[in-house]
Amino acid sequence: MTSYDRPTTDADADSPHDASAPPPTQTGADGAADGRQVTEAALFEAFGGVRGMVETVLPGLLFVAIFTVNKDLHISAIAALAVSLVLAAVRLIRRDTVKHAFSGVFGVAFGVVFAMMTGNAKDFYLPGMLYTLGLALAYIITTLAGAPLIGLILGPVFKENLSWRTRNPERKKAYAKASWAWGLILLAKCAILFPLYWWADTAQLGWVLIALKIPPFLLAVYLTWVFLAKAPPPIDVFAEMEAKEKAEEEAKERRRAERETLDGVADDLYTDAVAEAATEHRPGAPRHRR
Repeated sequence: MTSYDRPTTDADADSPHDASAPPPTQTGADGAADGRQVTEAALFEAFGGVRGMVETVLPGLLFVAIFTVNKDLHISAIAALAVSLVLAAVRLIRRDTVKHAFSGVFGVAFGVVFAMMTGNAKDFYLPGMLYTLGLALAYIITTLAGAPLIGLILGPVFKENLSWRTRNPERKKAYAKASWAWGLILLAKCAILFPLYWWADTAQLGWVLIALKIPPFLLAVYLTWVFLAKAPPPIDVFAEMEAKEKAEEEAKERRRAERETLDGVADDLYTDAVAEAATEHRPGAPRHRR
C-alpha cells in the first residue's frame, strides 16, 4: 500500500498543515456544483458520450436493417464491419480517442467471424451478449470482493486511482452502489435477450437488441452520476505526488544552499587563517612579547 492509498490517521489529522499537501477541497454550494461538473466530465470521458453511443449502436443497426431487407448474412456482416472501420478511421484522422471506436470494431469483428463460422445470422449478436453477461457478473463479483469495478474504471479518470478504497470510504460506498446498479441493469438486459436468442428470429432479436442498447446504458450512467455526485470529492493523488515531489525538490535546494553557505564560511575562515599565519611569519613582522 502506497502512502497515497493508506488511511489518514488521527495523528495525521492533528498535525500542522504541510506545504506539500494539496489545497483543501471547496465546500458548500459552489463545491457541490464543481463536484457534479467533474463527475459529469469524467463519466462523459469514460463512456464516450454521444459519439461513443453512436459508434456502439450504428454497426449493429446497419446489420439488422440490411438483414431485415435482404436476409443476406454476408452483406449485412460486411456492411456492419465496414462502418465500424470507417468510424475508427475518422477518429484516427482527427486524432481523437480511439478506444471506443476500436472496441466497436473488435466487437463487430467477433460477431462477424462467429456468424460466418456457424452460418447462423443470430450468432452475430452472441459475442456481444456474452460480453454483457460477463460484464454484469464482473460488476457484481468485484463489488462483493470490495473492489467495485466502476471504481477501478473511473479512479484513473478522476485522478484518484485506488485511494477511494482506503482513504475515502463514503466514495467507496458510492462506487459499490453504482457497480450494483450496472450489474443488475445488465443482468436484466441479458434476461430479456438470451430467451429471444433461442425463440425469436434474427430480425426480431436484432431490433430488440438495438432498442436495449441506449436506455439501460443511460440509466446506469445516470445512477452512477447520482451516487457519485452525493459522495465526497475524489482525492487527487496525482496532485499529492506532484506536491510531494515539489517539496522534496525545495528541501534539496535548501540543503544545497546551506551546504554552499557553510562551504563559503569555511573557505573564508581558512583564507583568514592562512593570511594571519603568513603575516606572523613574514620577516620584520612584529613579534609578540611574552
